[in-house]
Amino acid sequence: MSGSANSCTNALVLPGGGARGAYQVGVLKAVAELLPRRAPSPFRILSGTSAGAINSVVLASRARLFHVGIAELEHVWRDFRSQHVFKTDAGTLSRNSLHWLLTLVTGGLGRQNPLALFDNDPLRQLLRQRINFDAIEKSIDSGYIDSVSVTAAGYSSARSVSFYQGAEHIAPWRRVRRIGRREDIDLEHLMASIAVPIVFPSVRLGQEYFGDGAMRQATPLSPAVHLGADRILVVGVRNETIDLPDPVGTEPTYPSLGRVAGYMLDALFMDGLSADLERMARINTMLGQLANPHIKGDEGELRTIEAFVMLPSEDVREIAARHLHEMPRGVRLLLSGLGAMNKGDMQLVSYLLFESGFTRELIELGYRDAMEQRDELVTFLNGDPMESESGIFGWRDLSQEYTQRLPVLKLADQEGG
Repeated sequence: MSGSANSCTNALVLPGGGARGAYQVGVLKAVAELLPRRAPSPFRILSGTSAGAINSVVLASRARLFHVGIAELEHVWRDFRSQHVFKTDAGTLSRNSLHWLLTLVTGGLGRQNPLALFDNDPLRQLLRQRINFDAIEKSIDSGYIDSVSVTAAGYSSARSVSFYQGAEHIAPWRRVRRIGRREDIDLEHLMASIAVPIVFPSVRLGQEYFGDGAMRQATPLSPAVHLGADRILVVGVRNETIDLPDPVGTEPTYPSLGRVAGYMLDALFMDGLSADLERMARINTMLGQLANPHIKGDEGELRTIEAFVMLPSEDVREIAARHLHEMPRGVRLLLSGLGAMNKGDMQLVSYLLFESGFTRELIELGYRDAMEQRDELVTFLNGDPMESESGIFGWRDLSQEYTQRLPVLKLADQEGG
């Protein structure tokens, strides 16, 4: 597959992942070091969901000097504390816990039911102080980026809504259960995108309440594609090594509520990405066998789109276990009551562990992982040719699946049929 620096439109896609979003900062720190010191954003399109939306919007506001945006992100993520994200004092946590217990006992018949498990007003204040939302339009008008999108899930419409701010030529889109809506991105869009169900309160935008964008986002690459991407750097937050099953003959342990919650968040943030990358690989493989790899239809052009996927090389759950002691005592007690503190049940904790020891180790891991593939990253971002039938780079297992395991399609017109 080929391309050129002049013809490729690079996009950055940052999925959600709570505290795991620190890994994305490490990867992007490496990307910044591979560029000239005063280089603008190497990505014309920035698309994020949940914690990834925060990272994307910061970079959009600092698109003129990419390394400055990365430095700001690293400064915040390296010094994170849970109290910067949600209220962790014993009084607030006790009231919330008792309120939820009362709601369960009364069947939700109280005058005011709890909005969420945690109050994330501290994060709202932090984002208000740190992000210059007006600078996004300046980045677009100055030509440093084409667009930025933030995705949230509408509870009434049951749709995935990608709110985007971008150049005038970019048209809104509408598909089954997902739409693109032009709006100036502000604090409320970010708070809606990070509103993990039950964990954080929903946010009203217009006449509808919204929650975490990953909930209805079956195709997380779609916003970047609709906004015009040809090449996409995707920075996920889950190591894709499959867990080994329990040894034969051992009695399986019934999953705790904490394990179930962690499993749900894991599926929420990453399963859609895996499926979308597989879908992209199939389309690229098919188009690669056509003389003209561009097919026009009623809904636009079906075209080859390449993706470079960066994923943690280590199990993030094991890293979280090493930093569990950093969590505020009240939060640990609350999660312990859910069974989320047991050995092997670190999924939920890893998404909520907004503590500097954990986030710093993830930043360092992301930086190392990216630097180990720096030559490939430079080639990809420059738009230079990269060989892969599937068009997916970095994620070796997925690339192998579509270049080695699947039979080559035989098209009738190529066989003279």
